[in-house]
Amino acid sequence: MDERKYTVGIDIGGTNTVIGMVADTGSIVDCVKIPTVGHASPETFVGCIAAEIEKLVNRLPAQSIVAGIGVGVPCANAETGLVEGAANLPWPNFPLVRLMEDAAGMPTFITNDANAAAIGEMTYGVAQGLDNFIMLTLGTGVGAGIVVDGHLLSGSRGYAGELGHMVFPFAADRMCACGRRGCLQTVSSAGGVVETARRLLDSEAIPSSLRDIDRDALSARDIGRAAEKNDALALEVFRFTGDAIGTACASFAAFSDPDAIILFGGVAGAARFMVDAMREALEREALYVYKGRIRILTSSLPEADAALLGAASLPLHYEKKNVKKDE
Repeated sequence: MDERKYTVGIDIGGTNTVIGMVADTGSIVDCVKIPTVGHASPETFVGCIAAEIEKLVNRLPAQSIVAGIGVGVPCANAETGLVEGAANLPWPNFPLVRLMEDAAGMPTFITNDANAAAIGEMTYGVAQGLDNFIMLTLGTGVGAGIVVDGHLLSGSRGYAGELGHMVFPFAADRMCACGRRGCLQTVSSAGGVVETARRLLDSEAIPSSLRDIDRDALSARDIGRAAEKNDALALEVFRFTGDAIGTACASFAAFSDPDAIILFGGVAGAARFMVDAMREALEREALYVYKGRIRILTSSLPEADAALLGAASLPLHYEKKNVKKDE
């Protein structure tokens, strides 16, 4: 029987973690999601991931080779294997690679979650053929993967592209989980969208179905559903969000000269309600040399696939001993 090679891709988000078995052809053959929150410690969290990986491996055909584990996670230090200062995770600092290799017994590699999404999109999605683009991941937090001349910008520790923590005047009155005020993610993350809705509910007399939802239970998904029904207040939430992102992208363009801005993540699911405001703000705020030439795209891959596929490609770039499933 011919041997088939697989890798494990893991996308760790602030709310959920997705674990997938990926064939070397780029297809996700098996997948599971577990909560990121609710675990007693990083060790128990990684232990749960390892248990799910074992189940995925056991479901593979005999003679399958699992080359290793790749993880996309906020604030990943690719050189040390540490997660360092992750404001949107339950544990801001922990030795992820060591814990994962001890628990799962496979070589493990990590990168920033947004970088993983950019790699996945460049390899399998709408960014195929693009050498210059910025991938904005809009979820529990906001990250970015920046590709220039076909190369992913990494930086000395893998932290290049923390665009969600660039500070802008439109968010000056919002406190970020990082401890500063004004970060982009306080507006354009899922929590930022909810905060905007709450503020509009307090300050505007616009009729809205969102007023029927308990404020503490209000979610970005609720706001998206209301927008789909042409709820005026929900549409204004996304117009404001799109304007903020477009304004930020005008600054981003000045340092990387991208051909496209690609939106990815849960909030990006509402892109159709934001994209017009994004384009208007980008054209309004951009330096003249960038006007009229930057496309705004949305990921062509299903919700978590770009990050998962990007993470899963990491072990293929390294030469470590393969882990082979017994017959």
